Amino acid sequence: MNYGRKNIMAEAVLVKNEFKTKYILRGLACTSCAAKIEKAVQELPYVVEAELNFAVSTIIIKGSERTKNMDKELQFIANKIENGVKVEKEGKRTLRQENNTSKKERAKDNTDITKKSNYQYRFWSGVGIFVLALIFLQVPILTNGLSRFTFYLKYLLFGSSYLLIGSPVLIAAFKNIKRGQVFDENFLMSIATLGAFAIQEFPEGVAVMLFYMVGEMFQEKAVDRSRRSIKDLMDIRPDYANLKWGEETIKVAPEDVQTGDIIVIKPGERVPLDGKVLKGSSLVDTSALTGESVPRRVKSGEEILSGMINKVGLLTVKVNKEYNQSTVAQILDLVENATAKKAAIEKFITKFSRYYTPVVVYSALAIAILPPLFLTGASFSDWVYRSLIFLVVSCPCALVVSIPLGFFGGIGRASRQGILVKGGNYLEALNDVKQIVFDKTGTLTKGEFVVSKIKPYNGHSKDELLTKAAYAESHSTHPIAKSIIEACEYKIDNNKIEDYQEFSGRGIKAVIDGQEVLVGNNKLMDQEQIDYQEVTEEATEATIVYIAIDNVYAGYITIADHLKDDSLKAIKALKQAGIREITMFTGDRENVARKIAKRLGLDNYYAELLPAQKVEKVEELLKKQDKKDKLIFVGDGINDAPVLARSDIGVAMGGLGSDAAIEAADVVLMTDEPSKLVTAINTAHKTRQIIWQNIIFALGIKGIVLIMGALGIATMWEAVFADAGVALLAVLNAMRISRNP
Repeated sequence: MNYGRKNIMAEAVLVKNEFKTKYILRGLACTSCAAKIEKAVQELPYVVEAELNFAVSTIIIKGSERTKNMDKELQFIANKIENGVKVEKEGKRTLRQENNTSKKERAKDNTDITKKSNYQYRFWSGVGIFVLALIFLQVPILTNGLSRFTFYLKYLLFGSSYLLIGSPVLIAAFKNIKRGQVFDENFLMSIATLGAFAIQEFPEGVAVMLFYMVGEMFQEKAVDRSRRSIKDLMDIRPDYANLKWGEETIKVAPEDVQTGDIIVIKPGERVPLDGKVLKGSSLVDTSALTGESVPRRVKSGEEILSGMINKVGLLTVKVNKEYNQSTVAQILDLVENATAKKAAIEKFITKFSRYYTPVVVYSALAIAILPPLFLTGASFSDWVYRSLIFLVVSCPCALVVSIPLGFFGGIGRASRQGILVKGGNYLEALNDVKQIVFDKTGTLTKGEFVVSKIKPYNGHSKDELLTKAAYAESHSTHPIAKSIIEACEYKIDNNKIEDYQEFSGRGIKAVIDGQEVLVGNNKLMDQEQIDYQEVTEEATEATIVYIAIDNVYAGYITIADHLKDDSLKAIKALKQAGIREITMFTGDRENVARKIAKRLGLDNYYAELLPAQKVEKVEELLKKQDKKDKLIFVGDGINDAPVLARSDIGVAMGGLGSDAAIEAADVVLMTDEPSKLVTAINTAHKTRQIIWQNIIFALGIKGIVLIMGALGIATMWEAVFADAGVALLAVLNAMRISRNP
């Protein structure tokens, strides 16, 4: 990560004194102001990184050392850039504090509503006066005998309507100039409209301000709607938990519940914390987490995750994770921070707008001054009028607002489909994917292993072979180990197990009842120099587990796994989506991998890989591809963290409730369906398509009107459309992404 000039200093201190703090920016309504606040905070000497999330009005600050004055410095920056923004540090709150905060927010909302209603009254009064002035002063019969006073009437009527309509813009421009924030849309609109009054173009001056304010109102509604779409995703946040306290049940904040506590979940309530069902059965709605509309049944002994909604039965649950480690907290953190990680095109537009507006302002100044000085017969008022058109058109709102909205919508759309994208940068990168590497077990196959055959040798029985293997595998969490343990009819006595040793990618060595037992693949047998009979004829689609007892080959067990119903459909759809090469990695034997790769129609596969070898293979594939192309690795997010991190885009399959999945991956598919990856890529394509439509449309219209204005062809009315009209159309186009798929 590049921290600019503070990189060396920060990295030296970060390990010891690193801090990370989140602040809420209440009242933040301006996207360009948000970018300025983020930039100003990043320039503070103790700040390593600042990520401002306009969608949820938060800023996360990572720093090298804490300072008591940080809150005040942030508030000072906010006041300087957008007055009225209240900076508040996020922290743990009790249920009472949450209720008090809600009351304060409702009171503030009521105040804001009053202010808005007052301005709306002034706005519509100004519109009425403007319409009256147009009718009264443009109809000759109504102004007969008033020629001496017509000029003053124009000033009075148009001036009063202008002030009533444009007062927020004028006040904001004046305050921003005092703060040193000159080149923004308020300044441009103020100069352009006051200039129109100066050359006595009264109707056009008022009309520019009127349509600008109408455009701003529509943009504000669009931004609010986009924010609501993000916040709707965050409605999975539980409000309370019913904590069982002796014979009573008390309502507490989820943050106050500890691991091991017992909670009660009533029908219709949201599950507040992850846990295990002790009593009761019910149907739970998982749509907020997975995007799946079909309810899932849970019963005693099963796991239940926070964010689900209990539909019918009363559930008693033992909590196994505190709130900040729960599924819902991790997902909320991911969704909240997703829009803060900007795509390259977002960063470019932000930087472009900083240079674009001043260039156009100085160009407008040159247009107003130079032609009258050097061109014979050039009218000063005519060229000032052209320069005013330049100023009106120059506002970059269409891009600054619509592009972030596009990425908000794309991330929100993916979330509703059960796909969590960690940032706009990853959503953008999905457009350039040409290679996809799938891990086999749990990704393309179900990962539900079943013992299909037991073949003993050298006088051992099937029962003995399975029991020894189950004891050896009892400490392993691998799916194959679990299938062997489940097949064993005897309860495992851990006291019989000694000298347990696990060899990554090979198997296990353990001493059981005084006998040394080896359980693993052919690599383990070769490593321990066991004279074994290698199995080939039965390994078509089964995993072979060899067993040796006291260095003597005892037999083998076959473990069957099956393809997911969704896998074949997903591979076909990915090829249709333009993916050039699809590869499979597996630790299984060559013939098992070959059979599955053939059935799925994969382009390539690599078998008998250790975890470290998967990383090496990914690095080889990355070296072969073009620089602009991206490689996805899709794994289960638990055992594949290194290779997930090494690939261009790491995708965790079936990451629901998996800490490792959410931590290591860039994209998390919340269900076990490989076809969700196709959905993610299609959403990325749609997002990019709409964003580029906005860029081409906005810059194209603005460029044409700028040229027309400089040549004296365009009027202020075309300029208004090129600014407010184009911005509104771009915002409406961006909102198409967030519509229900």
